[in-house]
Amino acid sequence: MRALDRKVLRDVARWRGQMAAIALILACGIAAFATMVSLYESLDASLASYYRAYHFADVFGEAKRAPESVAVRIAALPGVHTVVTRLVYDVTLDLPGRTDPVSGRLVSLPEGRQPALNALYVRSGRLPEAGKRGEAVVSEAFAKANRLRVGDRIGAAINGRWERVRIVGIGLSPEFIYEIRGVGDIFPDDRRFGVLWMGRRELASAFDMTGAFDSLALSLAPGAREADVIAGVDRILAPYGGIGAYGRDEQISDRFLSNELEELRTSAVLTPVIFLAVAAFLLHVLMLRLVQTQRAQIAVLKAFGYSNAAIGWHYLKFAGLCVAAGSVVGIAAAYWFGFQLAAYYTVFFHFPVLRYVMSPRVLAGSAAVGAVAAAAGALLAVSRAVSLPPAEAMRPAAPPQFRPTVLERLGFQRLFSPGARMIVRNLERKPAQAILSCLGIALAFAMLVTGRYAGDAVRDLIDLQFHTVDRSDATVVFRQPLPLGARFDLMHLPGVLREEPFRAVPVRLSAGHRSRRVALQGIPLDGTLRRLVGRDGRLARIPAGGLLLTERLAHILEVVPGGAVRVDFQEGHRRVRTVRVAAVVDEAIGLNAYMGLSELNRLAADGQTFSGAYLDVDPLAAARLDARLKTTPAIAGVSFRAAAMANVERTLAQTLRVTTITFVVFACIIAFGVVYNAGRIALSERSGELSVLRIIGFTRAQVATVLLGEEAILTLLAMPIGAALGYGLAAVVSLGHETDLFRLPLTVSPETYAFAVLVVAAAAVASASIVRAHLDHLDLIGVLKTGE
Repeated sequence: MRALDRKVLRDVARWRGQMAAIALILACGIAAFATMVSLYESLDASLASYYRAYHFADVFGEAKRAPESVAVRIAALPGVHTVVTRLVYDVTLDLPGRTDPVSGRLVSLPEGRQPALNALYVRSGRLPEAGKRGEAVVSEAFAKANRLRVGDRIGAAINGRWERVRIVGIGLSPEFIYEIRGVGDIFPDDRRFGVLWMGRRELASAFDMTGAFDSLALSLAPGAREADVIAGVDRILAPYGGIGAYGRDEQISDRFLSNELEELRTSAVLTPVIFLAVAAFLLHVLMLRLVQTQRAQIAVLKAFGYSNAAIGWHYLKFAGLCVAAGSVVGIAAAYWFGFQLAAYYTVFFHFPVLRYVMSPRVLAGSAAVGAVAAAAGALLAVSRAVSLPPAEAMRPAAPPQFRPTVLERLGFQRLFSPGARMIVRNLERKPAQAILSCLGIALAFAMLVTGRYAGDAVRDLIDLQFHTVDRSDATVVFRQPLPLGARFDLMHLPGVLREEPFRAVPVRLSAGHRSRRVALQGIPLDGTLRRLVGRDGRLARIPAGGLLLTERLAHILEVVPGGAVRVDFQEGHRRVRTVRVAAVVDEAIGLNAYMGLSELNRLAADGQTFSGAYLDVDPLAAARLDARLKTTPAIAGVSFRAAAMANVERTLAQTLRVTTITFVVFACIIAFGVVYNAGRIALSERSGELSVLRIIGFTRAQVATVLLGEEAILTLLAMPIGAALGYGLAAVVSLGHETDLFRLPLTVSPETYAFAVLVVAAAAVASASIVRAHLDHLDLIGVLKTGE
């Protein structure tokens, strides 16, 4: 073993505590990077494999009632490869032991076989047999949530008549990987909504659709232009009540998956950067102080003929050992966290198989990312080491100039004990060192705030959505728009105290070459049960004329208030209008467009109708209302606010449990590592003067007060700085997770700040006890042996 290699090992042994702390912080960054990237790759590969194996469609279309002969014309369009027609209906289900309404989506299957597109993966049981009535395959998530098994029977209100349906299979479809009812929902509710696949002939007979279809899916030939095919499908389906074809990117399940993958990709960059930046900063401070304490050793090495390159490589080896240890721990942790997160994803995204794999490329990339962070932190210190001339390095560093501090010049020295004056003097004479230590602790504090930010934001989002925005008790949606006069029938339902109608119309909004398919919602101008509130809590009013868009949608369309958008109605008379954008609102959920209900009906030109209503309900009559709504044929779906809120809270609790705990654990490691490093490095630098204090009569407690008091002051100063930095990082995280589905409000609770204070204080106390133990065992004679 060469001399410099032995010196590396001795330095490691001496600085092992600080190295271990830095290695753990590097491990956190490497683990975050490897986990997020490998999870992204695993999800992306599983999704692509599932779509390919089960022939997920490229384009979808809907109509009121189109004859089967129309499918031949669509199949003849340039670029169309395969066309599958089907029947799709939302119905009310009756489950054993359940009194509340449960919604189901019936999707037809070819008699006794798989469809050519969107084929089923049958987890257990079989497909419905040709010619047999009342058989269905049920979606796996719905079956699990309601404890349904093959052979069970459930009720379904098929075209106004209750039918008994026997479950013959439990399956999955690439069309419903993320299984929600439709626009307006962002979280699945597997207890209250599920998908059932039944034979085409039975559904056609029940809904009088023999020889006709209301939904289609098609795949594209290689090289086909999706926009041209969609335009052709719309043209052909328009006479039959076409609602507008759309591509895979607007299919609701794939859209959620794409957003989730995009968030994972963002997290794979943002989160590790924060961890690794802190690790690089700490490594820089450690290496800088290591070089300062080894000035004489560097001079001797140069005097003996070691080159600058050899000395620089020696110190980089020291940093490399941190990287090696951090990489081993980080990659091992990434495997564990990756499997945990993959298991969590299977709760919400339903794949036949989700294989979590960490590729060699990710392993190599993770180690490389850690090495780059370490090199960034070490290079400045290494350059300082190799630039020291031997003669200068042989001389000890110039002693600091002691002068009265600002407080002493102001006459406050009488208020301080000798030990306190030492603390103040040391902080003032080494401002750069104090600032670096304070910044390190502030970063640890900021990481703790950032780690808990998502939980705060989600709780604020739930409170905003279910207490400020939606103040109704129940929302009902009809199978088809009804005349406005029917709203008074709602008042005769048990327990209904008040109702507010709304209408949702599928439209395509366009501004120049930019467009987006959304539901244009018409609500009363004076409505109070459904309000429009921004993330900042400000209430927005529906304009008397014109559109109100969410800020996200306005940004996508690149329009501002006063501008105009083209509105293509995709149902009814399919009118095309140009409408002024009157205002925008920064809503937290969805891409939404609003206008007054009367104005919407006037623009659509198909009568004064409404498609649903918000209800204020007497709690004492809620059970009777449940039973009544369950047997009302005109109602396609019912959502109760209390149940929806409980489902969202349960879903988000599962969603955030693993990620928040992981982030907070990592942040706690960083907090301890930063505070411990600051204390241990201060002890190494000041061991000489502290030993002198012991020799001249200071007690151990007094000497500890001089050292640890300085760290306590820096910790206290760092906390408000860390709070500001944490809020800034939370803002960065909020911007990085803005999607079409939801945007997190920028809110940090007092409890989060209190948690950060407690953790940093606990880390300070723990590190102080360790430093105190080292201080009590100082070798006074050995420390004072200096070469002057």
